[in-house]
Amino acid sequence: MQAALSGYLAIAVIVAAGWLAAHFRVLDDNARRVLSRTAFMVAAPVLLFTLVARADLKHLFSATVIVSALAIVSVLALYLVVGRLWLGSRPAQPQVIGALCSGYTNAGNLGLPIAAYVLGDMTWMAPILLIQVVILQPTALALLDATSTDAATNGRRWWYYLSLPIRNPLTVGTVAGLVVNALQLPIPEPVWSPAVMLGAVAVPAMLLAFGISLRLDPLPGRGAHAPELLLVSVLKVLVQPAVACGLARWFG
Repeated sequence: MQAALSGYLAIAVIVAAGWLAAHFRVLDDNARRVLSRTAFMVAAPVLLFTLVARADLKHLFSATVIVSALAIVSVLALYLVVGRLWLGSRPAQPQVIGALCSGYTNAGNLGLPIAAYVLGDMTWMAPILLIQVVILQPTALALLDATSTDAATNGRRWWYYLSLPIRNPLTVGTVAGLVVNALQLPIPEPVWSPAVMLGAVAVPAMLLAFGISLRLDPLPGRGAHAPELLLVSVLKVLVQPAVACGLARWFG
C-alpha cells in the first residue's frame, strides 16, 4: 500500500510541476503539444521496445489479455444499451465515438506512468495497447468512415484500415520488441543504452503535458454534451475497473 501511495505521489508531483509551469507561463500550449508528440512519437515507442524485448512472454500473454478484452467489450456494449435508453436515438457516428471514449483505456499517456510508479512493471500495458491499436481502433475508424457522408473518407480502401496498426508508433515499438524477444536477438550495447535513455523521457514528458493541459484546457461538463460526458465518465472510471476486477477474480 505504501509503495502504491508513493507511486501516485510521484505522478502527482510531476503533474503539478506541469500545472505550475503553465500557470506561470513558463510552458504554453505549444510546449504541451511538443511534449505530447515527443512522448508518443519518439520516446514511448522506444520505451515499449526496451520493456517488451526483455520481458517474460508468458507474463505478457497471460490471462490479463483476456480480462482486458472482455472488460472493453462489456463497457462498449453497456454504453450502446444505456446510451440508447438514456440519451435516445442518435446517429451512428456519435455512438461510435462515445463507445470509444467509454472503453478505450488511457494505457499510453497515463497507463504507462501508473504502471511504472504504482505497479512497478510497465509491461502490463503492452497487451492492452495491442488490443486497442490492432483491433479496436481500426474497427472504430472503419465504422466512422462507413457512416460518413464525406466522399474523401468513403473512398478509402480496406488496406487503409488494415495498415493503421503498423502506422501507430506504439504498435511498432511493441511488435519490434516482441520479435526481438521471441527470436532472442542480441541487442548491441551501443544501441541498447541510448534506447533506454530515450525511453526514459516518455513518462515525465507525458505527465508534464498532462499537467499543462489541466491548467490550460477548459473545464469539462459545461457544454451541451454534459449528460453523455457523465455516462462516459461513469463507465470508464467506475464500471470498467469493476468489471475488470470481477473478471480477474473469476479467471484467478
